Amino acid sequence: MKPRIIVTSDGEIDDECSMVRFLLYSNEWNVEGIITSSSQYHWRGHRWAGDDWLNPYLDAYESVYSNLVLHSEDYPSPSYLRSINHLGNVDAEGEMDSVTSGSQHIVKVILDETKNEPIWIQAWGGTNTIARALKTIEEEHPEKMEYAASKLRFFFIWEQDNTYQSYIRPHWGKYNIPTIICDQFWAMAYQWDKILPTDKIEYFKSEWMKDNILDDHGALCSLYEAYKGGSDNEGWSAGDAKTQGSFRSEGDSPAFIHAIPTGLRSLESPSYGGWGGRYTLIRENTWLDPVPEKNYTYPKGRWYTKSAWGRNYMRETYPKNEALMTAYFKPITRWVDALQNDFAARADWSVKSFDEANHAPTVKLDKPLDLNAKRGDTVVISATESYDVDNDSLEINWWQYEEADTYTGKVEISNAQTSVASIKIPANAKKGETIHIICEVTDNGTPQLTRYQRTILTID
Repeated sequence: MKPRIIVTSDGEIDDECSMVRFLLYSNEWNVEGIITSSSQYHWRGHRWAGDDWLNPYLDAYESVYSNLVLHSEDYPSPSYLRSINHLGNVDAEGEMDSVTSGSQHIVKVILDETKNEPIWIQAWGGTNTIARALKTIEEEHPEKMEYAASKLRFFFIWEQDNTYQSYIRPHWGKYNIPTIICDQFWAMAYQWDKILPTDKIEYFKSEWMKDNILDDHGALCSLYEAYKGGSDNEGWSAGDAKTQGSFRSEGDSPAFIHAIPTGLRSLESPSYGGWGGRYTLIRENTWLDPVPEKNYTYPKGRWYTKSAWGRNYMRETYPKNEALMTAYFKPITRWVDALQNDFAARADWSVKSFDEANHAPTVKLDKPLDLNAKRGDTVVISATESYDVDNDSLEINWWQYEEADTYTGKVEISNAQTSVASIKIPANAKKGETIHIICEVTDNGTPQLTRYQRTILTID
């Protein structure tokens, strides 16, 4: 079953960049709403992109739609996307008193009893339109609050207004709605040039962006607002890596990147980690970014620009203790080469035929993805049935995702660069501990594309 998704966005310039990528991946989900909302940074009359900022992006999507469906028949029609595009609460930061078209659409989707699968509601801006929808349910359908909450999953890019703290937590907290609040996104935001490792940064520079996204890739990619030089950086000074045409910011993209079905199983638990980052349970239902600083105390309230560890580090500490910065942002930066190559392939889908473009490999293992094993056992797993629809050759790499493990040691993997790997279960592993083994498969197409399967070994 495809993940169900509702997006709320304040239309900031990096939301607009994220929207280009989002539409190119819209075949991967059941997109059930795109709602314009406000935030602490943007509302109607204040640095506002306009109530209809999304329309040019949907028009551009329509112009490349006939080519996109050559690569996947699952792309939603332009008319459908227009039908689920609504204006939410935009009059002021945190305004949630008004019942809006956007809030009502969210209510409709949540209360639709013909669909009981989880709904990932993303806040690329503030949470106020989401809060307004939940308040309507509380006021008009209190008997359905528990049912509604059982379907909800939240992914917020910071708390860009106070409505999660002032309304959602006090009124809906008892239902323990799984909630991810992300600060790691800063690795893909305006200061990427200071955060990305040197071996990844080329994928954000102007030459790569022009060759793979900006030039000759159709109407949708032509709307991508790359860095224009000078002071055109939303107030953030440019480093040496930034030149005209380079990546500007996609701070909101982790919210939907988290739900791309790469095989990393990231939707099963925020602690597993995937292209959209990895998160740790801080309180009740709330997952935040793992902070590498010893004895760090998370704030009790909002996780946002004034309190989140990564943003404060970049504001107050950088470039001191860069090892901490590297560790903090690694859950996202470790994937950016695969992520950007995948983006480049989607851009190609806008203009190229199926035979001319590249498509991701399919990773198939010969064993279930959840296995039990005893200490001292050797677990043999084969990926020989993996294949590539373009008949590209495949490179295979098996590795231990140590940060996701509950076992704290290293695991020996024999034949890690072959299709059949042997995993030696350590003698000091304890009953109930888990070990995450990633089978990473990359094709030799242009651009090279990567997919995965994650095996979770539980010690008997």
